[in-house]
Amino acid sequence: MLFEQIRLALQAIRRNTLRSLLTVLGIVIGVGAVIAMVTIGNGTTAKVTADLAKLGSNLLFVRPGQFGPGRASSEAKPFNARDVEAMRSQLTGVKGVAPVSQQSVTLVAGAESRLTPVIGTENDYFITQDWALKSGRLFLESESRGGGAVCIVGETVRDKLFAVPDPEGRRMRVGAFSCEVIGVLEAKGESSFGSDQDDIVVVPIRTYQRRIAGNTDITRIQVSAEDGVDTSEVQSDIERLLRERRRIAAGKEDDFSVRDMKQIAQTTTGTTAMLTGLLGAVAAVSLLVGGIGIMNIMLVSVTERTREIGIRLAIGALEGQVLTQFLVEAMVLSLFGGLVGILLGLGLAAGATSALGVPFLVDPQIVLVAFLFSALVGVVFGYFPARRAAQLNPIEALRHE
Repeated sequence: MLFEQIRLALQAIRRNTLRSLLTVLGIVIGVGAVIAMVTIGNGTTAKVTADLAKLGSNLLFVRPGQFGPGRASSEAKPFNARDVEAMRSQLTGVKGVAPVSQQSVTLVAGAESRLTPVIGTENDYFITQDWALKSGRLFLESESRGGGAVCIVGETVRDKLFAVPDPEGRRMRVGAFSCEVIGVLEAKGESSFGSDQDDIVVVPIRTYQRRIAGNTDITRIQVSAEDGVDTSEVQSDIERLLRERRRIAAGKEDDFSVRDMKQIAQTTTGTTAMLTGLLGAVAAVSLLVGGIGIMNIMLVSVTERTREIGIRLAIGALEGQVLTQFLVEAMVLSLFGGLVGILLGLGLAAGATSALGVPFLVDPQIVLVAFLFSALVGVVFGYFPARRAAQLNPIEALRHE
C-alpha cells in the first residue's frame, strides 16, 4: 500500500516537474546551508585548537598589568631578569621559564630585506613553545650571558632572505647590528589568526636589550608546566610569588596577569562553537521557508485536483487514504530536497574548507538531523493541505470545475 502511495506521489510530482523543483528549493538551501555552516565551523574549531596546541603545552603567559576595560597595562612595572630567576628557583613542577621581549625590525641579507618580528629570549623559550630546531644549534651559555651577536631564524626568513636549505654561518643585519645565523626552526605554518609563525628571528635576550630595545625590560614571561602537573596550581604559585616580589598589599589588585593556555583554548574554541551554532540556526530558517513553500504548493495541488479527489472518495476511498496520499507526496518532496541539500552542503563545505585551509570534518549526526528535519517539515507543513483534501465533500468535489 505504501509503495502505491509513493508511486502516485511521484506521478503527481512529475506532472509539474518545474513547480516541484522550485517548491523544494527552500529545503535544499536550508539543509545545504546548515550542513555547510556546521562542517566549516567544525573544521575551523579543529584548526584553532591545533594552532593553539602549537604554541606550547601546559603553557602560561605572565604579563605586566591587567587586561580588560578600564585597565591600563602600560602603567604597570615591567618584569626584569631577577623575576625570571626567582621563578626558576622557587617554582616547582615547571620545565621551562622564558623571558620574552619582541619588536618588529628590518632584516637585511645581501640584496634582500624584510620587516620581521625579532624575539629576545633564552633557550627555555623553545621548551615552552614545543619548538624544535630543523638544523643548527641553540644559544651557548656564553652567548646568552654576554649578549652574543647570534640568531635563530624561522623557515620564512630562511626562504625569503637566504633561499638555501642551510644558512648556518651566514650573516644578516638585524636593525643596526650584524648577527650570525646559528640555526633554523621547524616550520609551524600559519596561525589561526592569519599570522605567519615562521616569519621570526630569535636572539639572546641580552642581545635584544642592548642592540634593539635599549633597556632591560621584559614584556612577558612564558612558563611551561611539567606533564601531569595542574597548571592552575602553577598559576597560583606564580601569582603568590609575584605579589610578594612586587610588594602588593593584601586586598590590592594584581598589577600583572597570568593566563593559562588551556583557558585561552577553551575560550577560543567555545567562541567558534557558539558562532557555528548561531550560523547553523540562521541557516535553519530556510527550512521553515521551504516548509511554507511546500504547504502553499500542496494547497494549490488540492485545489487543482479537487475533482480527482471527489472521484476517489465517491468510489470508496477512505478519508485516511486520501490524507496519506497527500502526506506522502509532501514528504517525498521534502525528502528529495533534503537529499539534494545534503549533497550541496557537503560540496560547498569541501570547497570552502579547502579554500580556507581548514580540515573537512563531517558530523554524521548533523547530516542525519538535517535529513530527518526535512522529513518532519514535509509532515508538518503537508498535514493541513492533506487534511483539507481528505475532508472534501465528494458531491461538491465532483461538481468542481
